[in-house]
Amino acid sequence: MDIKLHYREKGSGEPLILLHGNGESSAYFIHQLNYFSKWYRVIAVDTRGHGFSPRGLEPFTIRQFAEDLRCFMDERRIEQAHILGFSDGGNIALIFALKYPERVKRLILNGANLNSEGVKPSVQLPIVAGYKLTSLFTKKSPKAQMKADLLRLMVEEPNIKPEELRELSIKTLVIAGTKDMIKEEHTRLIADSLPDAELVFIKGDHFIANKNSLDFNRAVLSFLSLRENSKRSV
Repeated sequence: MDIKLHYREKGSGEPLILLHGNGESSAYFIHQLNYFSKWYRVIAVDTRGHGFSPRGLEPFTIRQFAEDLRCFMDERRIEQAHILGFSDGGNIALIFALKYPERVKRLILNGANLNSEGVKPSVQLPIVAGYKLTSLFTKKSPKAQMKADLLRLMVEEPNIKPEELRELSIKTLVIAGTKDMIKEEHTRLIADSLPDAELVFIKGDHFIANKNSLDFNRAVLSFLSLRENSKRSV
């Protein structure tokens, strides 16, 4: 890998890797890092070009971010991990799981989407407009280029077909807010397309892991510890 990804780590036990959303950083998961470290080795990663991770020279795409994750795990000799991805992080997690299913023990998709049509128009239309406008200034401004790169991820990616999900046998939690920016029918489509998925809606918007961390964490822990409830209390 051409860069070193910055990350935060806390706890011990089975690895639980956290992937943040577009324009965010590992700091988004402060409530999860503290909570889940009581039972897991929690690793919150800054995606390429986010937080303290450098941009590097590789393509700025969801699929490249998934490859970065593979390299990150290889460097730390993590053969398999639970992976929780939020928003674009959920899209990275899904792409990673489709390509490297043997590396994922359990998968948590929070506010993920298969394509831009899964986002509510009230959110997506301003993103598209912002991308078109910012793209006009990319040759003159590195800052505009970075912003355009981030917006492009939400306009053109990840483009996953629902039928691709039917090949994924990993036990998966699909979780979203009751007032999420992802259309409810799209979230249900993801869950319905996965052979072994549980669907949960938590009161709140797209950012339930941060704004309603108590309910979110309990739902995730319940999912992760289905066969070990006697060992853990929420």
